[in-house]
Amino acid sequence: MQQILWAEIFVKAISGALLFLAPLTTLALLGLERPSTGFWPRLVGAMTLGIAAGVWIGLQFPSARGAIGPGGLIAINFATAAALITPLIMGTAAPSRRGKLVAVAVAISLLALAFLEIAHV
Repeated sequence: MQQILWAEIFVKAISGALLFLAPLTTLALLGLERPSTGFWPRLVGAMTLGIAAGVWIGLQFPSARGAIGPGGLIAINFATAAALITPLIMGTAAPSRRGKLVAVAVAISLLALAFLEIAHV
């Protein structure tokens, strides 16, 4: 189970850091729609870094109260995957094929992580 949580920390920390440090460049490289300001992507990056930190605290200090455990990550991953899948179904996901492919790949990986966490809870 710890390997899955470490993978979750790694993925969320890298993606959160990229969005936090260079939000508009990251979105352009991924082929996603580029907003006029980097506020919302940067906010999502900071939130994702916070989730990674919460999981890390739970692994490093098992007796810590308020750390994010597998149960919380299951809900986070399902909600994020649903938020990515909905625009794909509606046809408004991304302006480019690369962006749609990135959204599909991220949604599938989030669902896979959620199901792996369910299997180990």
